[in-house]
Amino acid sequence: MHQTLHVDLLIVLLSIAAAVGISVKWIKLPYSIALVIVGMLIGIGNFLPKLEMTPELILLVCLPALLFEASWNIDLSILKLSIVPISIFATLGVVISVFIVGISMHAFTDLPLVSSLLFGTMIAATDPISVIALFRKMGIDKRLALLLEGESLFNDGIAVVLFQLMLSICIAGAVPSIPKTIFTFLLVVLGGGAVGSMLGFAASRLIRLFDDHLLEITLTTIVAYGSYLLAEQLHVSPVIAVVSAGIVLGNYGSHTSMSPSTRLAVNSFWEYAAFLVNSLVFLLIGLQIKFELLSNYLVPLAVAIPSVIAARAIAIYGLSFFLATKSLPLPYSWRHIIVWGGLRGALCMALALSLPFDFPQRDLLIILTFGVVLFTLLVPGLTIESLAKALKISAPDKAIEEHQRLKAQLIMNARAIECLAQLQRARTVSDIVCKSLHDDLVARKHKLATAIENIHVTDEAMRSAEEIATKRRLLELQKDALAELVRSGVVLDNVAREISENLDHELQEL
Repeated sequence: MHQTLHVDLLIVLLSIAAAVGISVKWIKLPYSIALVIVGMLIGIGNFLPKLEMTPELILLVCLPALLFEASWNIDLSILKLSIVPISIFATLGVVISVFIVGISMHAFTDLPLVSSLLFGTMIAATDPISVIALFRKMGIDKRLALLLEGESLFNDGIAVVLFQLMLSICIAGAVPSIPKTIFTFLLVVLGGGAVGSMLGFAASRLIRLFDDHLLEITLTTIVAYGSYLLAEQLHVSPVIAVVSAGIVLGNYGSHTSMSPSTRLAVNSFWEYAAFLVNSLVFLLIGLQIKFELLSNYLVPLAVAIPSVIAARAIAIYGLSFFLATKSLPLPYSWRHIIVWGGLRGALCMALALSLPFDFPQRDLLIILTFGVVLFTLLVPGLTIESLAKALKISAPDKAIEEHQRLKAQLIMNARAIECLAQLQRARTVSDIVCKSLHDDLVARKHKLATAIENIHVTDEAMRSAEEIATKRRLLELQKDALAELVRSGVVLDNVAREISENLDHELQEL
């Protein structure tokens, strides 16, 4: 008997996720992939009641949280640099993938052309639930990471819109005119962006009226889910709406309307929310895989999986040839990673499960989707980190590692000195003991500072990078101070706007 997520089962799943999270500290396996494997083992052994992964659970509960958290953390200044390749990959790249997969499935299986194209749309989305979880901690180049994240975020919205258009064509049995289809597509995508941007901007202005981290966390939650629901009611793209709202709030509202402590609290909340939802989603993906059904459709699966991989490769390699420039290069090593990083996940499964029960070939399309998702998670998902290391993309620079280690020790040492001073002022430790410990800490501070300085002397790039990072941090602190002056009424809005624009210009130059 299938059932949805109840409290007792939720606790069991969270306990399993925690156990897996602890285990992967010693087992060299990505946390998300380990969850899928554990979920499959639980499903094979029937250790839990059959859990149903409903479209509502993914699309209405999980997806807004994951999309908002990812877009909230996107650095708009870096996104602007890569907006052209991200936009092309997420639009034209998705369309190319849909047609290649659709034509291949129609040519080599018994699927009708419209059903084959529908399958192409539901499998075109490189799910951010999968991609972001895997690449965020790989230590790869920041622009490459943003290319992967940005493309996966925006192509989800495009793929969902194409899926809905294709599904309506399949149900109606008639193909609308091309101009009408293009108009509808643009209306849905741009409409979603407008809805999300307006809600994000409105929330940013509203947050200025108070400074309460609990209220501001609540407001961001309302924006994340409210933008999704409002976009659905207006028949525009809810995915694009959430992403747009997150980018506006994360890059504008959080810096102009939130205090540093509030921004830290909001960051922590969404980081935990994404971790929690990610854990449940990956476990549920594993629990949904039914090997006995996959074995019944080996031939169409043998067509679907290579078609999806080939379509991804053709779209990325083909478009990259025209997009790479001297000012914004796309090295071949990056293209390999973007192709192999096109994992599919819960969104594809949710779209497949949302097909009407009387839809022709529904069972086949669902099984094909599950098979492709399982393959991409286990094969590219388990080998992407090794590929990045082989291409020398994710291999951390030894100087950078040593610099980070020394800097962390220096900061911890400074905190210890501050704590010791507090203990001395409180008279909880004798002056003799305090002096002895203080001398040791000061000597260690000088030793660490000298070691850091030596790295700077021998590594000019390191010194330059730290200088830029420090300048950026100082400018952000100035923006925080300006926002506080506006809230307290010391500086008028029009004056603050002029100063803020100058600071933004300096940040942009960095």
